[in-house]
Amino acid sequence: MSDKPFAVLVIADESEEFPAALTYAGQLAKNTGWRLVMLRVIEPQDPAPWASISEEMRRQARDAAESLTQRFAAEIWAECGVTAEPVLREGDLKPELRKLLEQDTSIKLVVLASAHGPGGPGPLVTQLGKAQGLGPRAVPVLVVPGSLSREDIRKLALPVDEAHQPPEVEQAKDKPEPSA
Repeated sequence: MSDKPFAVLVIADESEEFPAALTYAGQLAKNTGWRLVMLRVIEPQDPAPWASISEEMRRQARDAAESLTQRFAAEIWAECGVTAEPVLREGDLKPELRKLLEQDTSIKLVVLASAHGPGGPGPLVTQLGKAQGLGPRAVPVLVVPGSLSREDIRKLALPVDEAHQPPEVEQAKDKPEPSA
């Protein structure tokens, strides 16, 4: 068992729906005190005929991945005040995701965003519907609709005690207390 605080995981990519997953995970981390882990997997490229070219291509891909995760980390810090922990891996996404979930048992939730439109919800969301999850360790997956606005996502990520109060309690919070 890990002695780290619980963590929520997002998978950093350049998809149109990724900001929805990042916003939800950042708000959740802020509201729960959990860590925010951001996985970026560098997909393998076809090898070049010379080793020096292949190595340069790997270096450029790694630099681009680092730059992307730093940009996303800065965005979520500005929005939520949460420090994202980037994890860079090289390989295919699904096996690398499984490895990370096996290695870091403090990850208790994976947040994905679904794509909207004719292309379907996205490859990982589709896989979850067909397979036995993301790996041998059961980790819940929360799928955020990628079409939601940031404001709607912030509202969804409120702490449970605030999100489920009856309307009269919310209205009472807004009224000043009578002075005695």
